[in-house]
Amino acid sequence: MSIRHSNISVFVPHIGCPNMCSFCDQRHITGVTTVPSGEDVVSAVNIARSSKNYDPETTEIAFFGGSFTAIDRDYMMSLLTVAYSFIQSGDVKGIRISTRPDAIDNEVLCLLKAYGVTSIELGAQSMDDEVLRMNNRGHLSDDVVNASHLIKKYSFSLGLQMMTGLYGDSEQKTIKTAQELIKLNPETVRIYPTIVLKDTTLATLYTEGKYKPQTVGEAVKLCTKLLRMFSAEGIKVIRLGLHSIDNEAYVAGPWHPAFSELCFSEIFLQKALEILKEKGDYCLFVAPENLSKMIGQSRANIEKLKSMGYNCKVLPDETIKGNEIRVKRGDI
Repeated sequence: MSIRHSNISVFVPHIGCPNMCSFCDQRHITGVTTVPSGEDVVSAVNIARSSKNYDPETTEIAFFGGSFTAIDRDYMMSLLTVAYSFIQSGDVKGIRISTRPDAIDNEVLCLLKAYGVTSIELGAQSMDDEVLRMNNRGHLSDDVVNASHLIKKYSFSLGLQMMTGLYGDSEQKTIKTAQELIKLNPETVRIYPTIVLKDTTLATLYTEGKYKPQTVGEAVKLCTKLLRMFSAEGIKVIRLGLHSIDNEAYVAGPWHPAFSELCFSEIFLQKALEILKEKGDYCLFVAPENLSKMIGQSRANIEKLKSMGYNCKVLPDETIKGNEIRVKRGDI
């Protein structure tokens, strides 16, 4: 269930999108307002290579932020040409792009294959057509299905992105979206709770009282369910929540800088409750890297368990792998 992925991210803000979605203002999400050049790609790679943790075997150059295959073709080719040179030199293993489901066809996939693209992420967001229409996505769920099948046909790694708490959405519809995405057998998934930003349609709807965003707690509960669904099918969730936003642009919604950590802490709380039976004193052993997740932010999980009659101490155990918990009755 761990989220591990290495990208050298280059943001191509909004220039490829034919629609202005209800929730979207890429400037506030990425902080980028200028269009990147080939020189910017070179600079991003050079900065990444200077990191002591840099591993070319697990790193991709990632073009995010817009709809990569819908931008001007000559401009797209100029970025791909520079990025491909780093594959040829062995500095990265491949190229990852994000795009719209309705901007995928045989021609563009042949082109991407020739220039070393290895992974394609589709912004599905929802598999409910009414939700897609209400949020002005400009595509339907069938476009996601068709594009996913084509991407698989050309042997690209398929990534799918979904959102929770969209205008007109519900928990039932979101769970259904996850079920439909699982059927498409993606290698990776990103899950983004909807955040209300200034200068968006959603901000107007929120101000008019027509849209109620999720709370952080509601988003954590739902995203935890989704995370467990995808993990049960062997699908990697490589992002939970937006990486960052422009604080001045924030209006409302479940933004938290450690949203992913909150979700994993919730999973550890659920797993502990599944194991603990009689009330009393317990020691919970977890892998060292999972201590903070089991304890919870500000000891939230420990306090929650205590309020339910479980007085727990959390200790590291290097023999434990993954997200498992070992329980011992009594105190140490």
